Amino acid sequence: MKPVIGITMGDAAGIGPEIIVKALKDVSIYEQCKPIVIGDAKILARANQITKSELTIRSISNVQEAVSRHGTIDCINMDLLPPDLPFGKVSAIAGDAAFQFLSHAVELAKKGDIQAICTAPLSKEALHKGGHMYPGHTEILADLTGTEDYAMMLSSPKLKVIHITTHVGLIKAIEMINPERTYKVIKLAHETLTKAGKENPSIAVCGINPHAGENGLFGNGEEEEKLIPGIRKAQLEGINVSSPHPADTLFFRAVRGDFDIVVACYHDQGHAPVKVLGLEAGVNITVGLKGGIIRTSVDHGTAFDIAGKNFADERSMIEAIRVAVELAPKS
Repeated sequence: MKPVIGITMGDAAGIGPEIIVKALKDVSIYEQCKPIVIGDAKILARANQITKSELTIRSISNVQEAVSRHGTIDCINMDLLPPDLPFGKVSAIAGDAAFQFLSHAVELAKKGDIQAICTAPLSKEALHKGGHMYPGHTEILADLTGTEDYAMMLSSPKLKVIHITTHVGLIKAIEMINPERTYKVIKLAHETLTKAGKENPSIAVCGINPHAGENGLFGNGEEEEKLIPGIRKAQLEGINVSSPHPADTLFFRAVRGDFDIVVACYHDQGHAPVKVLGLEAGVNITVGLKGGIIRTSVDHGTAFDIAGKNFADERSMIEAIRVAVELAPKS
């Protein structure tokens, strides 16, 4: 049976509704899964007009009512937004709605009504204005599922990256890295790729400092203190992971095929190389959620500057849905 993929609208003042409508014009999505949008039907209808689509927006109250037919978008209509919500404006109402869409998707996933969650982007500023003080999707999902050991993974056709830290400042990120966290992220990377069918995946860890510290020449021994003990613990369990590598050459080597996944120490160290390869190909995955909940997302932001103008590129959304299908439980 085709998995049911719940697609959350994200911040409706951004490009989320547009890229969802554009993505669901692709008949191949319906050949792979049963997509259901969790959001606001009237906002989707507006996006349908903006993108000059001829799709039917069908308002439903639960998953069982979905028809899952190309040409029709099934939307669990939470009706939380005004019809004239301004484009490109940070607002508390849009931030709160984005949170409510995601929260409902998590409840559906817990019940088994949907097999994976695929998220359109939200605005962190709007989220906070709406009263939800989270750094982003990943942390919301961890809180709603009671998950402590999780990580953000980015996937593109040529490169996979998993992060030890994500949405914190650089100084704080380095403070947060420790051997146990390093070990847990390596283990999550190994388990995720193994479940996806990769036998004995090769994992490489980025150094924190330039040239991975170069034997103490750069930094204050962070690699030896924070990374290497965690790497050794994973190696003792038979995980195929190698010592800290200089980040300036590691990503080139991974793209070349030397490694299956790279462990990045902080947000920009991992995000920048993936995004250089193309925003349209990147997919964000939350790894390790309790209950085996699968979540994928586009690897770009709300793009407030182009919202409502029909300029948004849907390719990352299409890839995110396809990755959700790939990782969703098959039984």
